[in-house]
Amino acid sequence: MSLLDDRPTTAPDRARLVAVALFVLTVGQLAVATFVPGLPQFEGKAFGSRLFAYPLLMVAPVVVWWLVARRRGSRSPLPWAAFAFIAAPFLIDVTGNTLDLYDSVTWWDDANHFANWLLLSLGVGLMLQRADIRPTWVLGVAVVGLGALLAIAWELAEWWTFIRHGTELDTAYTDTLSDQALGTLGAAVAGAVLVIKERGRTRSSRPS
Repeated sequence: MSLLDDRPTTAPDRARLVAVALFVLTVGQLAVATFVPGLPQFEGKAFGSRLFAYPLLMVAPVVVWWLVARRRGSRSPLPWAAFAFIAAPFLIDVTGNTLDLYDSVTWWDDANHFANWLLLSLGVGLMLQRADIRPTWVLGVAVVGLGALLAIAWELAEWWTFIRHGTELDTAYTDTLSDQALGTLGAAVAGAVLVIKERGRTRSSRPS
């Protein structure tokens, strides 16, 4: 079983364990970044705000999905694989700061925006798959569109929390454009992967 195989009939135990581990590792690093003084890699990066926002954003899809499913009387397993994919970018981002990779590796920020939006969009797409969207290509378009919107929202949040009063203001315009482009590209790759996988699953389910 792969994490991408997130159909309601799939046992969710492994995906749930991965999602919980991602949450714990992320919150642990956020706590260190916020409360341990004298760590230069965290200076000026609004980790107090991240300690509040990141856990909330990681838990919100689980809570919303559970509430909607409960209201509808659905007993299908929660899409833990989708939640794990959504949680992974937060851990990657915090770990990159913990290891000072954003300042020591020139390509790390660009790679993050592509890879994190690929993972995030896979998670969003797995949630949308539960709606059985047809035709299949609409799923891909929805994933790319939502990924692009989330990339814009992320850049606005970064600007508001620490860029507008920080040392990166002079290069913020160029960096923001490239980050949004890379995030959208990651979402496009995720959309293509999900469409190809969904079409393959549809063909395999047809009677010969």
